[in-house]
Formats: sequence, structure tokens, C-alpha cells
Amino acid sequence: MKAYRAAVLRFNPEREPASAAIYEEDGLLVVGPKADGTQVVQAVGAYSDLRQQFSSVPTEHLPGRLIAPGFVDMHLHYAQTNVMGSPAAGLLPWLEKYTFPEEERFAARDYCAEAAQFFIAELLRNGVTTALAFATSHIASVDALFTAALEHRMRLITGLCLMDRHAPNKLLNRAAPDGALGATEQSLIDSEALIQKWQGRGRLGYAITPRFAPSCSDAQLRGAGELAAKYPEVWIQSHVAENADEIKWARELFPQSRSYLATYGDFGLLRPRAVYAHCLHLDATDRALLRDAGASAAICPTSNLFLGSGFFDYGAADRAGFRYGLASDVGGGTSFSPFHTMLAAYYVGGEGQSKAGMSLAPQQLWWQHTLGAGQALGLAGAHGAPSIGNLQPGCEADFVVLNPQATPLLARRTASANSLDELLFALIVLGDDRLVERTVISQKI
Repeated sequence: MKAYRAAVLRFNPEREPASAAIYEEDGLLVVGPKADGTQVVQAVGAYSDLRQQFSSVPTEHLPGRLIAPGFVDMHLHYAQTNVMGSPAAGLLPWLEKYTFPEEERFAARDYCAEAAQFFIAELLRNGVTTALAFATSHIASVDALFTAALEHRMRLITGLCLMDRHAPNKLLNRAAPDGALGATEQSLIDSEALIQKWQGRGRLGYAITPRFAPSCSDAQLRGAGELAAKYPEVWIQSHVAENADEIKWARELFPQSRSYLATYGDFGLLRPRAVYAHCLHLDATDRALLRDAGASAAICPTSNLFLGSGFFDYGAADRAGFRYGLASDVGGGTSFSPFHTMLAAYYVGGEGQSKAGMSLAPQQLWWQHTLGAGQALGLAGAHGAPSIGNLQPGCEADFVVLNPQATPLLARRTASANSLDELLFALIVLGDDRLVERTVISQKI
């Protein structure tokens, strides 16, 4: 076992997110192996309460530092790192001009491997310890990302991007080399082979990944739904209701479905561990469908602001009662930093719901990127699942060591914080990657 003495932030999952934080100004976090060797939180609390019990445990003292749960990023694209900050008139032009040409380069195994290593290193440098990420339609891209995450012991979920139409030819799923099977059938066979290769290996999980409904034929979506039924332990990830043009296109392609979101349900792709990015332009029936299916929304505020897509409706989401969490959406998103994402969510929570006087509390913002996101991924300890996004006993020991004095302005502002909310909000507003002094990943010993 090992102990860390510093200020410690964790969450009470029984409380409302806006007041869920538990903060020890002088705390002790004790980590050690469970039966299978995975490092988990053994004890946490005030140093004065725990010091005698754990006096024989090696303790690292980190004065002036804050230990917090590792961040959980619910949606991003590792193949889009190189197109961050590219100017475009909106989502679809941005995809056509920048994203698709870059993703074509991921047919090359060496290119995938280098990009995956950089991507994982950048996540960890920013304090992200769990991610649900898109690869491309190339098997090599999936293998490279899983390989890099396995090397770093990171909890990561990804999968082969399914797209058998309405994309550049080099990005469409490929037919069998001998021509015996078409692209649609082969993409589903490849997906199942990747499930069997990677799901549950180390801390890895597989996600069945239709890029978005317009990029997939009926047959491909139907096959994806059949895979989801066959492998209920895997995830599903896609996009929905991000942009008005996208919604119109989806409705034209799938007129039999009640809505864009309902299209996924009609093909068996709405269930627990199904995560849909954006969810901006939903109606009350759609929100109820998300809730009743046990599916979740990945909120991508920096991307939505950058591409002018719209505002996530927090008030309607909370009234409907479906789960959600925050996501960077790199490369439509403008930063890997969870602090930038939380700040953008604060803007969205105010601007998008200004008539209702909506304002997201600092603890709620932090919860969305940690425990809330873990719950939305189905990784919060229920039904034997690992417990992430928190630092309560039994949780996987993924955490960040933050330095509130990382910059002169941070040091000046945090020194005058008179409450936990003031401290957390100052870190959100003024923080970036410089705040993250260390990222600690749970591992087997």
C-alpha cells in the first residue's frame, strides 16, 4: 500500500451533483491492491483521523497540492488531433475539408501508431484517465489505439468506425480482400473479431461505432444492433442531433423513424452503455427515449461553440432524467483540457438556458467530468463494473495531483478563495494543463 497526504476531493454519489463534493483540506488517500492486483482506494479521509491506522504505510506528503479523481472524457476522436483549430463554416464543411482527408492517413499502420502514442500521452498530461474515443474505419487505427492504451494501463474504450456510404471512398469500410464479402458484411465481421481481441483485455473496452446514422446503410445499422444484442457488455457510440443540416439529412435517409435519435433505437442501438455525442436538438420524446433506454449523452461544449452547433439543454436533460457527462470532442473540440471543457459547459449552462436563469455550480461541473461521466459510461461500480471517476474506498486508483499555484494568477486567486466552490471555480476558469502536476493510473502489481 501507499498513502498520499494532501488536500483531497471526492464525491458522495448519494447527493445532488451541485453539492456532492467532499473536501479534506488536509487529507489522506490510501491505495493498495485488491485480490486481482488492481490498485484501488483502500481508505480516504482527514489525515488526523487516519494517520494512526496507516502510520506504517509509506506516505508521500504533497503540501499545497490537491488530489482529485482522474477526469473521464466521454467522446473524442484520436484521428482528429491534427485538425484541431481548423476554420470552417460548420460541421459538414469541416468534416469534408479537414477531417476526412486527415482520417484517410490512418490506413497506414505507422501513422496510426505514432498518432495513438501522442494522443494517449496528451490525455494523461491533461489529467484524463478514462476515455471513450473514436478510431477510424481502418482496423490498424483500432489496434494502434488499444495497444497504446494497454501500454499506459489506461482505461480506454474504442472501436472500428462503421461507415459504408456517404463518405470518401478511402474512408468507407472495405470489402473482403478476396471479394467474397461486401464492405457492409466485412465491417461487421471485423468488428466482432476486434471485440473478441480487445474487450476486457487489461482495462480496455470495445465500442460498436456507427459514425453517425447517415454514414451507415440500413444493413450495417441492423448488423451493428445484432452485435450489440450478442455482446451486451460492450459499448455503443455515435453522434446525434448536433447540427440542423445533419438532422435534416438523417430524417431524409430514415423517414420511417420518428426522429434522428429514434433511428438508432429502431436498429437496436439504444441501451445501457450506449453513448450519443451532442444531443443538442432533441424534443421531450427523444429525451424520454434516452432515459428509458438507459443510454447516455456526451456533452461537447467547446466543439458545439466552435462549430456553432447549439447549446445543450441542461434543464430539459435534468427534467427528463437521463445520464450525461462531459467530453472534449477533439478535434471539433478546441482543447484536451478538462478545465477548458468545464468552463465552456458553464457558458453553455448559462447562455443556453438564460431565460430559466440556469447556472451550473462548480461542484456540478466537476462531477460531470468525473463521477457523472463514469456513471454515464456504466462504470460506477454497479453490477460488478469497475468504479471510476471518484476516490471513495473501492474505486480504481486513478487520480490527478493538481497544483493550485501553477501560475502566478492561479496562486493569487486560489489564495483568496473563501469556500470550496470558489476554489473549484477558480481552477475551472483559470486552469489548463499546467495545473496537472501528475496523473496516477491504477495498475496491477
